[in-house]
Amino acid sequence: MLAEALHLLERAAEPGVAEGMPRFGIATADRVIGIRVGTLRGLARTLGRNQALAEQLWDAGIYEARLLACFVGEPKTLTAEGMDRWAAGFDNWATCDTACFDLFDNSPLAWDAVYRWAGDEREFVRRGAFALLAGLALHAKKLPDAPFLEALPLIEAQAGDDRNFVKKGVSWALRAIGMRNPALHRSAGELAERLSAAPLPAARWIGRDAARDLARPAARRKAGLG
Repeated sequence: MLAEALHLLERAAEPGVAEGMPRFGIATADRVIGIRVGTLRGLARTLGRNQALAEQLWDAGIYEARLLACFVGEPKTLTAEGMDRWAAGFDNWATCDTACFDLFDNSPLAWDAVYRWAGDEREFVRRGAFALLAGLALHAKKLPDAPFLEALPLIEAQAGDDRNFVKKGVSWALRAIGMRNPALHRSAGELAERLSAAPLPAARWIGRDAARDLARPAARRKAGLG
């Protein structure tokens, strides 16, 4: 199965895609073939869900194979150890966000990972915590407000991290929580305003970024505020 998947990847390469990655801030130690994400999603539909294949793809040393692994993985079969192993391999925002947004946030282990990774000092592991929190906020429609309210102090605690990909992830999580409903919009907005006046530059940036986004008419409509 792995050989078939790698053959499909090689055939899907498109000129110019790999060369354009630096424009989007994507840098990886893995080999890059040059395949659009939409094409990878199509390949995933062809291959179907298969966690064993996902693990092999993750270890293949190819950037696009790791993205494909996120699309063919099976959320219900994930383990905490396996999620941590993948997180340790995050070396760019695209791989991190795809794993968190397309696979991990559907796992019953997702919330534990948010809190575990938020305290990790590695840049993309910590980003993973907040990309995962954003994914839960945007996708877990039936969850009550309580877990998201409980996550706001976690956001505040890590808002001082001035690493670019971390602070953008923290802002993303705060904005996503604020777009769930009117009550969470109010709570997230209050935190954004508080962070806007914080002494640390990263926290101020996050607060202002989130406050600006949550004030947009589109964001207010999404939160049910008309």
